[in-house]
Amino acid sequence: MEPKDHWDRVYTTKPPDSVSWFQAHAERSLRLIRETGVSKSAPLIDVGGGASTLVDDLLRDGYTNLTVLDISEAALEAARKRVGPQFARVRWLQADVTTAIFSPSAYEVWHDRAVFHFLTAPEQRLAYVQAVIRAVKPGGHVIVATFAEDGPTQCSGLPTRRYSPAALHAEFGPPFELIGQELEDHQTPFGTIQRFSYCYCRKALS
Repeated sequence: MEPKDHWDRVYTTKPPDSVSWFQAHAERSLRLIRETGVSKSAPLIDVGGGASTLVDDLLRDGYTNLTVLDISEAALEAARKRVGPQFARVRWLQADVTTAIFSPSAYEVWHDRAVFHFLTAPEQRLAYVQAVIRAVKPGGHVIVATFAEDGPTQCSGLPTRRYSPAALHAEFGPPFELIGQELEDHQTPFGTIQRFSYCYCRKALS
């Protein structure tokens, strides 16, 4: 099954708040975005944002230049319905991040919680990092969260790749200065714990 078909099936057969990675509020992501210090008008992309509630909190917080990218149109539609009339203030982009064509230096903040760990093939990860290098402005901010070393080996029927924060930063390499790293114990809607690694980097100025 193609990835898009897989994720469309997930979001058409399960309520968004019943998937394991659901957060009523993406508090850690929102805090890390705030701590970048970018202006509320800075261009920001949430990769794999799909049905995530992060966009709701960003809108509520006053951010005005938001893009949500997801491979699943069903996930994006769920978010648009939830956001309501404010959906028009967001750019909704259905695409596979590893093949999408991004404009150079399009974003000041790149955020991804729970996409990168599904990229189990080296060529997928290389394509992702090249997309970040192209799409993020020099001096821009990159916040990526994956399953930690003791996190799940599978999610939604797919294999995952687990990382320590240091190993996650190593995937991005010298073009990105490590600013911060954190671990999070995420409680799923059905009461289990998933541990996430967060890596916050800044793209080199040149």
